[in-house]
Amino acid sequence: MIDLDEKDYRILTLLKENARLTTGELSRELDIPQTTIHNRIKKMRDSKVIKRFTIDVDRKIIGRGLVAYILCTVSYHTARRQKINQFEVAKLIKELPEVEEVSIITGDLDMIVKVSLEDVEKLNGFVIHKLRNIEGIEKTVTSVVLTEV
Repeated sequence: MIDLDEKDYRILTLLKENARLTTGELSRELDIPQTTIHNRIKKMRDSKVIKRFTIDVDRKIIGRGLVAYILCTVSYHTARRQKINQFEVAKLIKELPEVEEVSIITGDLDMIVKVSLEDVEKLNGFVIHKLRNIEGIEKTVTSVVLTEV
């Protein structure tokens, strides 16, 4: 584990809002020397605190404005009594293009899947024809997102 100080957290906060900020812009905003900003970002990248820089896509503009969370129960044996690894099932789900996130969770259910699609009809098709056809998926419970805050 790496120790981060207040300056590191301030840098991270601004980068989370806009990963395209330059070290010069960060320097002016935070009143920290540009070389210090550069070195701190490099340190956080090298230590994997910052795993990657990414984008925030407006789903509506690309026709995937419907977001849903799908809770899944995994059956740990196939119909032929072969054992299934929960992590392998999660990796198969993550490969589907509609899937944004897959998290293995604690509690009564095994994982939660975040998807974005065009509409409810596409969501229905995804759950019935794709997700439930993955070996190991036993049960699903779907919740549609009404508003993201």
